[in-house]
Amino acid sequence: MELLLHSIQLDWPVLLPIFICSLLTLTVAIDRAMFYNANKRNVIEFIQRLKNELGRNNLMGAQNLAIQCGGIIGEVTEEAVRILSEQKKGFSRSFDIASALATRKLEHRLTILGTIGGVAPFLGLFGTVVRILYTFQDLASQGNQSAAVAMGIGSALIATAFGLGVAIVAVVCYNSFQSIVKRFEDDFQLIKLLFLSFVDSEEEVKVKSGSSTVAL
Repeated sequence: MELLLHSIQLDWPVLLPIFICSLLTLTVAIDRAMFYNANKRNVIEFIQRLKNELGRNNLMGAQNLAIQCGGIIGEVTEEAVRILSEQKKGFSRSFDIASALATRKLEHRLTILGTIGGVAPFLGLFGTVVRILYTFQDLASQGNQSAAVAMGIGSALIATAFGLGVAIVAVVCYNSFQSIVKRFEDDFQLIKLLFLSFVDSEEEVKVKSGSSTVAL
């Protein structure tokens, strides 16, 4: 504890950026965790219910189901229903745009965590180098004192440990949140495939009905 207080008193200018990074990491992690938790849905049950509505050719029911679902899954599904009712031929491209915009919402502020995860260790290393330089300067002016050397090196290593700790937390959060975003993207693809299968089935019905008319 004494060594930590000593390091904070002497090296606070170089420790301050790392402390700011730790606050940013904590803030972004809490914000993203709350956002993902608020948008978490039972996608398997939702897909099954949506499939039943589309199987009955009930676009209004599919839209109501999307509104009831809510969250980002509901928004993407509601947009898919709107696209399907307006332009079936360009559904795939239009849906990809909608899902890409939704993915941007999911990835919002994640670059902060990635940047901190890469920069924080170097900030800690910079603090260590600065403190060691000051320790050598003190040794040159005061002579060889083992206690001063031990205190200086110990104080220097605190900056590195602090930087590594912040980086580890930032990288863990970043990778965890990226996996969550990937699952949402997989859900978007499932919704897209479901709507595309509905479009294909409608086209098959039209072809069969056209063939029957020609035969008559």
